Amino acid sequence: MGSDDILRTHLQELRRGTVVAASLVALRQPGYGYALLQRLTEHGFPVDANTLYPLLRRLEEQGLLTSEWNTDESRPRKFYRTSDEGEAILSRLLEDLTAIQTSMTGLIEGVDR
Repeated sequence: MGSDDILRTHLQELRRGTVVAASLVALRQPGYGYALLQRLTEHGFPVDANTLYPLLRRLEEQGLLTSEWNTDESRPRKFYRTSDEGEAILSRLLEDLTAIQTSMTGLIEGVDR
């Protein structure tokens, strides 16, 4: 396995852990799957559709997202929104992400705890 493959694997693992939080943030305003894919990609979270749609279903089953169908257009679309429970979980995830960033900065700068 070459260096590029190793890096790609580790970057994928790192991003996999943040895509849930990024999705919950992005879906504070209602959105549908394809628009979310585009928005996440624009903000540095490239996600494959085959990864995102099962994630949306899982987050909905966990109560972190709500959804409703918009049938006003010619093609019905399912819109998702972060639920109150999703906001609570997101808050905790963001706290932990901040703590991880602080710890990494300390390690990089050689700061003792």
